[in-house]
Amino acid sequence: MSHIGFIGAGRMGMPMVKRLLGAGHEVRVLGRSDESRAAIESTGAHAVSDVSEVGIDVDLVTVCVFTDAQVREVCLDHGLLQAMPRGSSLVIHTTISPKTIDDLVAVAEPLGIAVVDAAVSGGPHDIAAGNLTLFVGGPESDVAAVVPVLNAYGDPVLHVGPSGNGLRVKLVNNALFAAQIGLLAEAEALGQQLGVAPDALFSALPHGSGSCKVMGNVAMRGSVEAFRSSVGEFISKDVSVVRNTVAELGADLGVLDTAISART
Repeated sequence: MSHIGFIGAGRMGMPMVKRLLGAGHEVRVLGRSDESRAAIESTGAHAVSDVSEVGIDVDLVTVCVFTDAQVREVCLDHGLLQAMPRGSSLVIHTTISPKTIDDLVAVAEPLGIAVVDAAVSGGPHDIAAGNLTLFVGGPESDVAAVVPVLNAYGDPVLHVGPSGNGLRVKLVNNALFAAQIGLLAEAEALGQQLGVAPDALFSALPHGSGSCKVMGNVAMRGSVEAFRSSVGEFISKDVSVVRNTVAELGADLGVLDTAISART
């Protein structure tokens, strides 16, 4: 059993908390309102109202908030790292800039705290089933220390290199995901020009050689627009992170950017 602190028990985070509890871990979760703390306590986790309380006497703290700014706020501005014991680990699930990971490492390393970026691919249903994909960056020993905890909801857990590489792989993944949506929008438009309705097109194409995972999601909703509406908030945020990170590095997305921008 590990003692785990958790920040960000929302759409993705709450299923993670439940899986951690189900695996026998003790979990302390940040809840900012009476309502959220009551929901946390109902799962069997212990709710706290202050960020620094999350880090007291833990083996690991997991952060699953929405934006880069939120990660910086909870980790750097509210005493979380200073409250965590030496030898503990900080795991970041949020899709953020790899530079933020570098900044966290710079603060955490002198405190004896390991920082692991564990970017996620999948949704709440994958977490509930225990098969969320995790792209993990960090030193091999630091990653090995947290894998037994991540296995509560992650399978596969893929170590993809040094700190920040989990996020770099996730950024490439999400650029490709967004580009595939753009290409499917173009395919849908072509089908309509040829007289094929979107629902008919996407009921057939998943069985062909041009299929991809995104196409299956589009097929379930009947059109690209219906699927894009369901993931728009998340994919727009992640594409913005991709573009900003690539610009910082002086690189470009090439044809992926053209596809991402198609019929948006």
